[in-house]
Amino acid sequence: MEEERALAAFAALSQETRLRIVRLLIQAGPEGMVAGSIGEAIGATTSRLSFHLTHLEHAGLIRSRRDGRFIIYTAVYSAFAGLIGFLMRDCCQGHPEICAPAVAALDCACEPTEKA
Repeated sequence: MEEERALAAFAALSQETRLRIVRLLIQAGPEGMVAGSIGEAIGATTSRLSFHLTHLEHAGLIRSRRDGRFIIYTAVYSAFAGLIGFLMRDCCQGHPEICAPAVAALDCACEPTEKA
């Protein structure tokens, strides 16, 4: 990830409502959430929500797709991986013990689900 793109992403995440939206969409998984459910979950009006969703989409952190009359939003997981990579790229400087706590914190506690 380039610095300019990272700055745009961090700027988008620096606002409380947008950060809540992103965390909610990451938790929702690849299925995403319809806009109305996002608004209900964070207590945002339609116009306010639309503004924040547009901002996050322009920053490349979320994407939308139409499903009938609904718009479904999902997190762009590769964008978040890129942000983490951007921050950690030069971390170790040949000393992996420096980055060990950060890498350990990234260890996902999620158990893989089995498909029936």
